[in-house]
Amino acid sequence: MKRERIEDIAEILDKRGKMTLEQLEEVFPNVSQMTLRRDLFQLEEDGRIIRIRGGAMSVKEVQKVSGEAYTKKTTINTDAKIVIAQKAAALIDDGSCVFMDGGTTAMYLSKEIPDMNCHIFTNGIAVAMELAQKKNINITVVGGQLMKDNLSTASPASRAYFDSTNFEIAIVSATAFTPEEGFSCNSQIESDLLRDVFKKARHVYMMLDSSKIGKINPYTFARLEDIDVLITDDHFPKEFKELFEKNNIVVM
Repeated sequence: MKRERIEDIAEILDKRGKMTLEQLEEVFPNVSQMTLRRDLFQLEEDGRIIRIRGGAMSVKEVQKVSGEAYTKKTTINTDAKIVIAQKAAALIDDGSCVFMDGGTTAMYLSKEIPDMNCHIFTNGIAVAMELAQKKNINITVVGGQLMKDNLSTASPASRAYFDSTNFEIAIVSATAFTPEEGFSCNSQIESDLLRDVFKKARHVYMMLDSSKIGKINPYTFARLEDIDVLITDDHFPKEFKELFEKNNIVVM
């Protein structure tokens, strides 16, 4: 019975793309919300859905725009990414101008941002498509070469592009961090773009889940002195938190 219900939930989500818990309760009126939550946890462990705030999204829905590599990333450290996204969303005010990168944590952030009057620049295709579902958010996609593994764009021409644009806040993420090598990523062209973004932004917020600590990628795009706020999860090591705070970085 349980397995049949879980399969039914997966099938419905594949058809509809995404649903809230309330919508699932309407479909399964004799099943408690707690049981439905457990079913969603199970489906996420099976790699068939992605939990979002208040509901879930089918992995197939993400694959429509992102492909397999990006989809796999969205299912890694989901709980941490949701926590970080919720914290970051609370920092975006009505009327603000923000740059967001194209990482999977940014995609979760795009789901958490309220439908408010703000302008968001992004180099993330999946991020832009998620934001496009909200009526009041003005979205500008930064063009350039498409990096298929994370569905982001970047171009050497971005420096000239950012000369004529303005945003107060940059909210970005890193795939690796060590105190010695700083924040790093896998793409030289993306690293160059992020450095241009940091020069333009008044404040830089870094989203970093604890699983990225101690890892090194080929291209460093930021060091401690380049960021103002670190947004992380509840498992972030105490010694690293102290390191950031010692460098006058707010840790959330």
